[in-house]
Amino acid sequence: MGDQQNVKKSGSAISVLLLAISAFVIVTTEFIIVGLLPGLAQDLGISVSIAGQLVTLFAFTVMLAGPFLTALVSHFDRKRLFIAILGIFAFSNALVATAPNIWILGFGRFLPALALPVFWGTASETAGQLVGPKRAAQAVSQVFMGIAAAMVFGIPLGTLAAQAIDWRGTFWLLAGLSVMMAILLAVFMPKIAQPKKVGLLDQARVLKDSFFLGNIALSVVVFTAMFTAYTYLADTLQHVAMMPASQVGWWLMGFGVLGLFGNWLGGKLVERGPLFATAIATVVLGVGMAAVTPVAPSHGWVVLALAVWGIANSALYPICQVRVMKAAAHSQALAGTLNVSMANAGIGLGAIIGGAVIEHWALSDIGYVAAAIAGLAVLMLLAVGTLRSKESIA
Repeated sequence: MGDQQNVKKSGSAISVLLLAISAFVIVTTEFIIVGLLPGLAQDLGISVSIAGQLVTLFAFTVMLAGPFLTALVSHFDRKRLFIAILGIFAFSNALVATAPNIWILGFGRFLPALALPVFWGTASETAGQLVGPKRAAQAVSQVFMGIAAAMVFGIPLGTLAAQAIDWRGTFWLLAGLSVMMAILLAVFMPKIAQPKKVGLLDQARVLKDSFFLGNIALSVVVFTAMFTAYTYLADTLQHVAMMPASQVGWWLMGFGVLGLFGNWLGGKLVERGPLFATAIATVVLGVGMAAVTPVAPSHGWVVLALAVWGIANSALYPICQVRVMKAAAHSQALAGTLNVSMANAGIGLGAIIGGAVIEHWALSDIGYVAAAIAGLAVLMLLAVGTLRSKESIA
């Protein structure tokens, strides 16, 4: 009996690990294009600002499709669902790798954007089911570590890979990893109880809460500020800070390493209060983004500016997720999914605004515009705090 329990625990632990690695592959697919924009744009004969709209396409698709698709398939067999999601990612990454033009490439980015929010909405819950209630929190944190690692390392690793095997080779690599993870999940993941279907209308009552809606709107503005500058970070490093193209990936890697500390710091800071943590991190983010251009002639000062920017940037991921989920009196799963969708709205808006700044002003102005949007988010915090007071009185 004890041997059977040990085997079951071992199988569950392997499954959770595979979900975490799958999360890394899936989220890397979303963000990796940021580091590939300069080479991709040159190869396809388009401007970087036009290529940047691929980020907008992905983000807006996640935003619009996320809650509906997650609710639609939430009762599906999870093992088959994850295998299907990874199959979609394998096909779409291969399609991007062979794309002859921006239109085929755009379609190859649209397909995984449909599947990504479904994974976001179901993977952590499944991890908890695999290991049982006593170890559920640990399992969920392991899955989110895969997501955090993708956000931190996915872009720089992809940029470095592109230097060696071209941007198309990077997407072939992601396609191969997606196939491998689908096979491993098919072999090692046990069948788990199929979840019951819960009506979306029953969960949607949270949308009547003005404080919750204020927090959702705040996430949109915060992520708009983040991605107005971050979408074009590789281009900024190359053409504003004058880094050699061969070194950009390493600079992005350093940005990501600092982001690991930011992710940890965000988790600690949010314990002091979600709105307070959002305010502190957003102010620091604005300072870091605005500082890059004026200090560009000195690589030493650029390191400091990127450190400030990178720490605040990564800290805001857990801060915003916790803030929105705590703002929901019920239906926290839907709240988390809605925050991801609205964060992607901000990501898409940021890519649009950053592209417009490049077209009409200059690449060097992006940090200033992003910092101004961060300032707007800080002002919004005051209004959101007022909404909380009103809800408490009511």
